[in-house]
Formats: sequence, C-alpha cells, structure tokens
Amino acid sequence: MTLRIRTIARMTGIREATLRAWERRYGFPQPLRSEGNNYRVYSREEVEAIRRVARLIQEEGLSVSEAIAQVRASPPRELPEAERLAERFWSTAVTLDGDAVTRVLDDAQSVMDVEAYCDRFLLPLLREMGVRLDVAREHLASALIRQRLRQVHDSQPAAASGPRALLACPAGDHHEGGLLLLGIHLKRKGWRVTLLGADTPAQALQGACAQVRPDVVALSFVRSRPPEEFVAVLEEALRACAPFPVVVGGLGAREQLKAIFSLGAQYAESSEELVAIWTQVRNAQNRP
Repeated sequence: MTLRIRTIARMTGIREATLRAWERRYGFPQPLRSEGNNYRVYSREEVEAIRRVARLIQEEGLSVSEAIAQVRASPPRELPEAERLAERFWSTAVTLDGDAVTRVLDDAQSVMDVEAYCDRFLLPLLREMGVRLDVAREHLASALIRQRLRQVHDSQPAAASGPRALLACPAGDHHEGGLLLLGIHLKRKGWRVTLLGADTPAQALQGACAQVRPDVVALSFVRSRPPEEFVAVLEEALRACAPFPVVVGGLGAREQLKAIFSLGAQYAESSEELVAIWTQVRNAQNRP
C-alpha cells in the first residue's frame, strides 16, 4: 500500500517542504512516482524510516544527515526484535490494515513472555498512539491492543482464594489499557480480580462493592480533568466504595496527588505499589 506526501506529512509531523528538501539534498526518502500525474507515493517502510529519522533528530539531537545515515545503516530487520516488531506495528497501523496489525501482535506474543509482551511491547504502543497516529488509525490500533490485553487478562488462571481487587475506570474515562494491565499483574500474583472496565458510574461501583466486598478498589484515571471535576468524580466514587480502601492510578491522577490524599484515597503507579498499600492497610487493621 502506498501513501501520498500530504498523508506522510500528517502522519510523521514532517512538513511536505521538508520531505522534498531531504529528498533533493540527501536522496532520502526515495518515493516512487504515480503513473499519469507523477505524484510522490511512499511505502509503509519508508514511512517508518522517516519516523525514525525524526525521532533521532528530536530525541537524540542528531543532525539530519547523521540521522539519515544511522537509519540507512540500521534497517528495521537489523534492529532488536522488540523494536523491529514495534516498527512493523506502526507501519501496518498507518495503512489501516487490521489483519496485518493482528499478525504483528501475534508474532510479538509468540516470542515474548506475558510480562514482556504487556509491559514492554503493548503498553508503550498505547502510550505513543496520540502522537504517532491520526484519529482513525489510533482508534483501530488502540482497539486491537485493548482487545489483546483483554485476551491475555482472561487467559490468566483465576485464583480460588487470596485478596480480591475490584478494578474500574471512573465515569467519563474510556481508556482501560492500564487497568487491564493491572489486572494481569494482580492475577499473576495470586489475586482474585473483578474487572468492571471503562466508564463505570458510581452506582455500578457501589453495587459491585456490596456484591464482591473487595479488599481494595483500584480506579484508573487516564483522561486529564480540571481539578474541580476530578475532585467531584473521586468524591462520588469514594462514597460508593466505602468502607473499602481505594487506590487511584493513571496519568490523569498523577497531576492530582494533593486532592487524592486529602480525600483519603491512596495513589499507586504499579501493581507492586498497590499490593504494598494493601499490605499496610491490612496490617494496620490487624493491630490490637
């Protein structure tokens, strides 16, 4: 599948004039010319090469010529396996080819253990979606990754006993990738997990707490909210979950730490931190 220069500029953040200047000065990239109208057309491999050049310039401070030389010297097939698979993922996502994206996810899963696959492959892809893809491509790719995380989560053995966690994204938060990842880690640590998922209203939290009586409730705030909205949503969730302890995480919570602690909740950035908080709460409750 080939793409026009206007699309490439939008997808990579490199202006059309800059791409043409690179082509004249460095012979990079090397697009084909469409029949009849002689437009520049780019393959998905060239798209990723352009992305890699841009990344080397922006993140490592290389000059254009140095970045192009490095990309030419290290084509994707010579990169470390995880990085090569990530490059393949972005190349296929650009083309809106869902079947090809699925094949990349399958190939990565076949060569990685569960934690490497989820933590070092799928999660970084989710985090980069907003800057790497336009809206249509982000929707397709993120949906496939969330679907894969859900499959991994559901495939983990269910513990017959052990502490129970109730996991949810609060009302208005639709990004459940981090929540699924937390569920995977907790299940692998022997926890029983009840996963409510995205956009869970307070009433549903209250009903679920009454039913399963969790040892801890974990709420994932990903969407950034104004402080007053964040406080209102968290207050409502805390009332719904009382008397069970609530641990909050996610990018949208990181900027609201003062409000979280003042309302009586806890904050964690990983399953290890959540388990440590739960252990402290349990030990405090068991003291005479």
